[in-house]
Amino acid sequence: MFARPRLLLTFAVLVLTAGCAQVPVAPGASTTATPASTPSSSRGSGAGASSPTASPSPSLSATPDGSASATTDHEQPTLPRGGRDVFPTYRLVGYAGVTGASTLGRLGTGPLDQRVRELEERARPYAAGRKVLPVLEIIATIVHGSAGKDGKHRSRLSDDQIGVYLRAARKHKALLLLNIQPGRSEFLVEARSYERWLKEPDVGVALDPEWAMDAGQRPGGAYGHTTGAELNQTAAYLSGLVEKHDLPEKVMVYHQVAASVLRKESGLKPHRGVVMIKSVDGLGPPGPKVNTYRVVNKTTPKHVHAGFKLFFTEDTEGSSRLMTPREVLGLKPRPEYVMYE
Repeated sequence: MFARPRLLLTFAVLVLTAGCAQVPVAPGASTTATPASTPSSSRGSGAGASSPTASPSPSLSATPDGSASATTDHEQPTLPRGGRDVFPTYRLVGYAGVTGASTLGRLGTGPLDQRVRELEERARPYAAGRKVLPVLEIIATIVHGSAGKDGKHRSRLSDDQIGVYLRAARKHKALLLLNIQPGRSEFLVEARSYERWLKEPDVGVALDPEWAMDAGQRPGGAYGHTTGAELNQTAAYLSGLVEKHDLPEKVMVYHQVAASVLRKESGLKPHRGVVMIKSVDGLGPPGPKVNTYRVVNKTTPKHVHAGFKLFFTEDTEGSSRLMTPREVLGLKPRPEYVMYE
């Protein structure tokens, strides 16, 4: 049942000890990587039309402290391939992972630029009357089996690491999503720690409730959980950034591997400027995956768009196979975000 938690201890070590040259995993990173300073809180606390024409991609420049910062020369920033609204212009197709850690997803295998080019090719059959917008969903807050110095069971990628991914995304006019596996931290706390990136027009978030652990829970032993109200906090925060910085629509994905990981989903409300997508992460052969998709979507709010996740490893174990784009597009509701891990 807990296929991905079973991999936890393996990938935590891989991510934080990988030192390969092509990898944006920080040199010298350890299992107790120091997180950015964030306020403490406790879990459980409470569009207009746009032009479809592509605009010049913004570029990264250096700030006075020498770190990477994303800037744009537009008065009104747009999405990577033009316009300010995500749907119905685009269908999103993405790869997940962290470079250098193959157990975390497709982005963990081989050179980053090569993986993004591969993603663009894989995404083409999903257009189905829309434009394709590639997505790099990098695991920015990484859950761990060990508690670390702060007891939160998670560490974060550095700004330098995230800058590498954003440059790769912009080279290919792709969207960057910062995936958050909070451990014993909280989604809102983690999202706020990436504010300098979330103020950019082409950066969103992906929230992973199965890794949101209660006190006493250890990642890898059981699925975690969250509530619609907790997701709503992050959505409200993103909406505030969109309004303050005059950003195009901001994507907020939340992953759901089973019904139990998201409770009282009705607590997630619509927010101006935020596009919400539920990615159903069922594992295994096509039959069980489709059934999970059907069951989990029974509670999806009307303002939330459909997403579907495919696993190169877990879905093809034994004599099984990966679902085809035609099969995925035949699902009801039709997915508007398809992600490969």
